[in-house]
Amino acid sequence: MRNFEKPGRSLAFARNGMAATSHAAATLAAVNVLAAGGNAMDAALAACAVQCVVEPGSTGVGGDCFALYSRGGTDDIVAYDGSGWAPAQASVERLQQLGVNAIERHSPHAVTVPGAVHAWTTLHRDHGRLPLRDIFAPAIRYAEEGYAVTPRSSSDWAHEVDTLARDAEARATMLVDGAAPPQGTVHRQPHLANTLRLIAEQGRDAFYRGPLAEKMVAHLRAHGGLHTLDDFADYHGDYVTPIRASFRGYDVVECPPAGQGVIALMILKILEKCAAEGDPLDADRIHLEVEAAKLAYSVRDAVLGDSRHGKVDVDWLLSDALADELRGRIDLARALPSAPPLTPVEHKDTVYITVVDKDRNCVSFINSLFHPFGSGLMAPGTGVLLHNRGQSFVVEAGHPNAIGPRKRPMHTIIPGMVTQGGLVRMSFGVMGGHYQAMGHAHFLSKVLHYGVDMQSAMDLPRIFPRPGTDSVEVESTMPASVCAELSGRGFRLAQPSSAIGGSQAIWIDWEQGVLMGASDHRKDGCALGY
Repeated sequence: MRNFEKPGRSLAFARNGMAATSHAAATLAAVNVLAAGGNAMDAALAACAVQCVVEPGSTGVGGDCFALYSRGGTDDIVAYDGSGWAPAQASVERLQQLGVNAIERHSPHAVTVPGAVHAWTTLHRDHGRLPLRDIFAPAIRYAEEGYAVTPRSSSDWAHEVDTLARDAEARATMLVDGAAPPQGTVHRQPHLANTLRLIAEQGRDAFYRGPLAEKMVAHLRAHGGLHTLDDFADYHGDYVTPIRASFRGYDVVECPPAGQGVIALMILKILEKCAAEGDPLDADRIHLEVEAAKLAYSVRDAVLGDSRHGKVDVDWLLSDALADELRGRIDLARALPSAPPLTPVEHKDTVYITVVDKDRNCVSFINSLFHPFGSGLMAPGTGVLLHNRGQSFVVEAGHPNAIGPRKRPMHTIIPGMVTQGGLVRMSFGVMGGHYQAMGHAHFLSKVLHYGVDMQSAMDLPRIFPRPGTDSVEVESTMPASVCAELSGRGFRLAQPSSAIGGSQAIWIDWEQGVLMGASDHRKDGCALGY
């Protein structure tokens, strides 16, 4: 039990249904949908739509989406890959002919066809209950009538003024007198309200065909993009087979590559045979977690890519032999030299949502623009900020993650679930772009290996060996003695530009018929049930 004299949050408890998101308005919308007779998928979609309005730096209609879904809480889990694909005309050779050897954030080549709307409408068709017009109603109301900007959102917004100012439509929509709206400001997005209304009324074709698609394609081509109307009209996401690995008597379930869920499982396999007792912030333990992440991420950046365009050997990645080999490289006396990845794009923003309803349908749902406000490109009259996920591609012939026609880039966003005895025990996720794989492993290690409750595990200080550098980001709350010990072992510690990531989780206590929820203090959200 936590010390109630110290600042912090308690776990949320409920019996009927629960939602946990990174924004209070989204959590409330989800719970209201549950109370009105909607199921977990309806509630997750309602929450996501609200966050596309009220947390615009983290997610949006112009982003990508992944989900895990369990009907009735069984371990027969379905996974959905809603990542966008590159234009049919995109290739390493074509980009190099255009003088592009690395894809920059604001480049139209960083914009793959957004996958979120196709994911939403497909998941709603197959697993939802209420009509989309009811599900999107709260988001449309916030966009039209206005919403109050919250502290974390305002802080993130203020760092992206230059990005938003580059595009005339983004500047007019997202800035006020050339500045980010401060917390407590009422902000409106009427064009986005109209776009959400069209999607609610007409489904996926409202986004991928017709006037909206024409405006997005025209805007991208005006900036030098290779996109065509056919790239949008033909786009589809896919149901995929989840991958899983055992950890401490549980199975951890992730989406398959091109997502980095397999890397989270690799880190867990490295850590499983390491002792876990006493202080979870012991310097030796933090050392192990950092080195396990560095080793797994170096493998990630060498082999992960779109599995539709080249086999990713998941069996090898999750083999005991590889885990044992990587673990054997760790020396607790000194830090390993950094293994430079081939895609050193800095980790950024996402929203993660989890919902469990009264029938114990479970949704683990993640939606992202990648960097805050994505590419900063907004098609006129749409309110749609376009993501920059294509920046993860490599412009290098023969690389597994090389850009190619209708190819999907290596993806960082990864929803997760934990099962045991044929049932889902926990639905969880961690935000923070590249941090997510380490974040999954760090969080699960604390909960399943050390027995720390979910909220307390989220509250612990975070550390992350940033890909592409030899520095290790450490939050300021990490004990000074641990930092000193790590520095003495050769780790180059650095202060992150902001708190590392965020997270939400719901645990199902099947025996008591109770739901427990946790939501990260690093964001503006909460867990709430009824």
